[in-house]
Amino acid sequence: MWAVRGKISADPNIGFAWLRMIGSIIVVVDHSSPLLDPTWLTIFPASWHTSPGYVALMGFFAMSGYQIQDSWLRDPSWWRFSARRLLRIMPPLVVVLAVTVFVIGPLVTTWPVDAYFAHEQTWRYLIGTMVLFLMQHHLPGVFDDNPYPWSVNGSLWTLPMELLGYGIVLVVGVIIALGVSRLVLFPLLAGMFVADGMLRATFEYHGAGGSLLLIPIGSTVSFLVPFVIGMILRTYRDRIPFKPLLAWLLLGLWLVLHQTPAARFALAIMASYGAITLAMHWPWRLERWAPYVHGSYGTYIWAFPIQQLLIMAGVRKLWLLVLIAVPAAYLAGQLSWRLVEEPTQRLRKHLATPAARPGPPLLSAPAAPPAARTASAPGVGSAALPPAWQAGKPR
Repeated sequence: MWAVRGKISADPNIGFAWLRMIGSIIVVVDHSSPLLDPTWLTIFPASWHTSPGYVALMGFFAMSGYQIQDSWLRDPSWWRFSARRLLRIMPPLVVVLAVTVFVIGPLVTTWPVDAYFAHEQTWRYLIGTMVLFLMQHHLPGVFDDNPYPWSVNGSLWTLPMELLGYGIVLVVGVIIALGVSRLVLFPLLAGMFVADGMLRATFEYHGAGGSLLLIPIGSTVSFLVPFVIGMILRTYRDRIPFKPLLAWLLLGLWLVLHQTPAARFALAIMASYGAITLAMHWPWRLERWAPYVHGSYGTYIWAFPIQQLLIMAGVRKLWLLVLIAVPAAYLAGQLSWRLVEEPTQRLRKHLATPAARPGPPLLSAPAAPPAARTASAPGVGSAALPPAWQAGKPR
């Protein structure tokens, strides 16, 4: 527990874990609509021009920027930093890809099994998606008769953007270590705001600028804006007040500016500051449930194929899909956390880590908090769908 101006709050790392799990469930719910009817990109009415999953994604990337920057500042070693990040993001991904290709695929494909394994697309999906930047979305004959046949696991498309965020932390960290002022973060953010305004990506449109190795540039910039905001909030946390009232005011500002050109900037700022502030003020009574809210990454990366399987089995009602998919995805996330993520995180003990560097307190607390007790999770994806299949048809 932490004391914040006389009030008791939960460990912010537990707040982050709660918010990630809640956000993952929001994404599962939001994905249910386009998976049943590809003309609906979100569970909200189209006239609202917003998606709860997309808003959650902005918060996810901000929390990642904050926590990954914290990881670097505690141990600014490029190789240990890189090893920790790969240990975090890759093992669960490899497992879900292996199960998808070698278990789900042969069981549900409409192709003969030998033809399925003989086709190069099966191996392109496995290897290309594992590489992330050569990501594939289709397996031969898998979910071809579903309403949304264009992607086996469309949720994975944001993971390369998360990896690019890790790269930003590493490059900026090295530049600052060479003597450049940490103020360099502000022109970086300004440049990304300008690029985001030019590319104009939304949850309905992946923006101008084309793609880089199958990754849409416009959407990538939009998602990395809150990531960099999170980096700044961590770097200057000793000078920035995290006030719930200000978070609510920013939410109101975004609602007022909604459907105006300024809305994209208000959304990024609101979601970033709001998510991190909420984590800082998370109710301490919820700390007891912390063991059950880790696993948001697994929940997210398993949900999409689980939903596709349920639809293939005959589920066609939105409420029924949500009712079954949410607990099933949560259970898959818990299994991923306990059987894959926790064991692989223990491998970090083999990294020779120096004593953590002292830093300013996470909150306005009597004493500085200890190092994070739990590993930060990658930012999970949005309700927005993969670039080649958004709006229900290939482009």
